[in-house]
Amino acid sequence: MNTKDTKVTEGGLNVTLTIRLLMHGKEVGSIIGKKGETVKKMREESGARINISEGSCPERIVTITGPTDAIFKAFSMIALKFEEDINASMTNSTVTSKPPVTLRLVVPASQCGSLIGKGGSKIKEIRESTGAQVQVAGDMLPNSTERAVTISGTPDAIIQCVKQICVVMLESPPKGATIPYRPKPASAPIIFAGGQVRADTILASAGNHTVLAQPQPAPAFTIQGQYAIPHPDLTKLHQLAMQHPPFTPLGQTTPGFPGLDATTPTSSHELTIPNDLIGCIIGRQGSKINEIRQMSGAQIKIANATEGSAERQVTITGSPANISLAQYLINASS
Repeated sequence: MNTKDTKVTEGGLNVTLTIRLLMHGKEVGSIIGKKGETVKKMREESGARINISEGSCPERIVTITGPTDAIFKAFSMIALKFEEDINASMTNSTVTSKPPVTLRLVVPASQCGSLIGKGGSKIKEIRESTGAQVQVAGDMLPNSTERAVTISGTPDAIIQCVKQICVVMLESPPKGATIPYRPKPASAPIIFAGGQVRADTILASAGNHTVLAQPQPAPAFTIQGQYAIPHPDLTKLHQLAMQHPPFTPLGQTTPGFPGLDATTPTSSHELTIPNDLIGCIIGRQGSKINEIRQMSGAQIKIANATEGSAERQVTITGSPANISLAQYLINASS
């Protein structure tokens, strides 16, 4: 363990971190407490910022931000509160074995490899040294590039485990763009208003297909070529890209993203990428480009290098939503 690790584990390293937790409604209610008293106490005593996502979702995101020692204190208070709840639920119960305290962290998928380690060595080390159970989900959370990391054990084991996870996250920052997980409401679709989207951009819902519809064509934020992605709409774009069959824009001829029209479900778009950036896009043994293909749903072909040329031709094929998301992710990787 190097000095940086030791400092972090002792909570002495003044680094501001953000850790996201996924909680069920009942767990969130326990953290908030009567009239918000519990969460107020946690904020005051830990010194961490604790935000709970809005909404009538079965799941909520709890975001904890602050210096490492404040984060560990907040986690300690949350773990102890959950243990209290378990003890209370057991008083009139016939259950004899006490279930462990369980927390679910939401971690960018690009950091999960470092957390697992070569051949599972890192995660095994964390399990053995803390006594906590740690599991990294194999799949990404819906419409995001994040995975759930489940920690269970005694409150003390959980704190030790969170400290070690924070060390890994500090040493291996996320690579490329992260599309955060946003829990879905139980029934009605969310009316989505992104910070940079024009006020006249609306969401129309056709059965299960949510589409971006815009009364007037408007210049959005071009990243490269004709496709444009206002940042807060990445998750929505990802949903569109993953929809089969292509969505129907309810008679709208000018959807929110230029070219996102169901009447032309498949098209191709060409990009030129400098040779010195192509490696970042392909990734180790093609891992990055495969991830982009999987996330965007687009087919991506990279032409072989031509002698004397400083650039490579990249052809992206798919629906306009697939192409837009693939372009965004390629730009974020390079």
